[in-house]
Amino acid sequence: MHHEKVLIIDFGSQVTQLIARRVRECGVYCEIHPFTKAAEALKTVQPNAVILSGSPHSVVEAGPTVDKALFDMGLPVFGICYGEQLMCDLLGGKVESGHHREFGRAEIEITKSSPIFKGLDAKETVWMSHGDRVTAIPEGFEVIATSEGAPFAAIANEDKRFYAVQFHPEVVHTKRGTDMIRNFLFEIAGLKGDWTMAAFRQEMIEKIRKQVGSGKVICGLSGGVDSSVAAVLIHEAIGEQLTCVFVDTGLLRKNEGEQVVTLFRDHYNIPLIHVQAQDKFLGALKGEFDPEKKRKTIGRLFIEVFDEEAAKIDGAEFLAQGTLYPDVVESVSPHGGPSTVIKSHHNVGGLPDYMKLKLVEPLRELFKDEVRALGKELGLTDAFVGRHPFPGPGLAIRIPGEVTPEKVKTLQDADAIYLDEIRKAGLYDQIWQAFAVLLPVKTVGVMGDARTYEDVLALRAVTSSDGMTADFYEFPWPVLGRCATRIVNEVRGVNRVVYDVTSKPPGTIEWE
Repeated sequence: MHHEKVLIIDFGSQVTQLIARRVRECGVYCEIHPFTKAAEALKTVQPNAVILSGSPHSVVEAGPTVDKALFDMGLPVFGICYGEQLMCDLLGGKVESGHHREFGRAEIEITKSSPIFKGLDAKETVWMSHGDRVTAIPEGFEVIATSEGAPFAAIANEDKRFYAVQFHPEVVHTKRGTDMIRNFLFEIAGLKGDWTMAAFRQEMIEKIRKQVGSGKVICGLSGGVDSSVAAVLIHEAIGEQLTCVFVDTGLLRKNEGEQVVTLFRDHYNIPLIHVQAQDKFLGALKGEFDPEKKRKTIGRLFIEVFDEEAAKIDGAEFLAQGTLYPDVVESVSPHGGPSTVIKSHHNVGGLPDYMKLKLVEPLRELFKDEVRALGKELGLTDAFVGRHPFPGPGLAIRIPGEVTPEKVKTLQDADAIYLDEIRKAGLYDQIWQAFAVLLPVKTVGVMGDARTYEDVLALRAVTSSDGMTADFYEFPWPVLGRCATRIVNEVRGVNRVVYDVTSKPPGTIEWE
């Protein structure tokens, strides 16, 4: 791609991906590479600017680093938290531990006019997360902002276009953080912002055609947004050379299988093989209580069923799947990550040896919300691309304990009522993810003139701006009341409904 590029060097921060999201929101393409491959990335990416991420490590204790030569390349560099400390350490400043720590919200006071703070107020709320502290800055730098616990909250060498902050501008808790990142990109690095979904669509279509040639591609559909957008994009590129295989595990939302078939066969006229494998999956899960074993069983069966169907397609050379950029980043991180193992049908590190197919992963460079934007660019309806995330293993992980056909039906019915009431109340698009969980708990209740001993169902809804951090959604009580009343009245076997108000902490990206 011939775009302006920003290289983000990752030192292990749990929110590094948020930096990339903020950069891309500004219309600038960026890539995340681990510090262990920074030198190589500088050559291959040829960035217009560099951002140094935070880290759980300490500069004082010889934490991860980069070659000092980075600062001799004439590139603008923005250090964030650990990135500031590392910049100071490499360029002749001083970092010490044992000083006042800062974790959580803080207020910085901007002490000197600077392009990084263009348009901001004299005092801004930011999010601090550091135990070490800069105690001396390198020659040529000056302090441009302070806080109560960080006398060097922001520093700059404006001649060399080096900027660094002790806080995290990428998280939503830093109110004007995106403005700071935007200022670095446009005011300091002089970028224009040429990263759009329209451009990506055309470039990826050309790339798919070049990779596939006259070969045939099979695409594993899960029913989710990612694989569906991938399939529509590939079909636009190569037409009838694509065949989709939709493995119905029996663990989808209510009526979701029929909706997928209708969308692809009737609306897009994409060749589709619908594999009814419900009995196979539910049979394999019988008697299994361990959640990780359930995941692995579903992932293994999905590959087996898919491989069996793929073998029936003459001349199939390529396998398409909806791998996303967060999966890729985690799979190569020296710090490890959940994507280093198979996630349902996504095999980030490659396919099993016995599958002789080559991978086509057109969404490999995109984040989740970018996939949704691409889906809209391709003509998919807002209702489809805006659907709440759904885990690869499906409802099996929303049924703690043994999964049975009866439990699946109960959960499907309850979940459908829950989402229906959310839509009727006009709340669906305000919520990042909402779902029901059938708890492995029974409770005594009285319904009418009879005593009951039935299941407890939990409802969950979270808000998020990026899918990486989240908080519980503050439901209007009348809506929750309608949900609970309908579920208890319409779903047999449930006599109590509870609402879960736990949150997902910063850095959590595995959604279930």
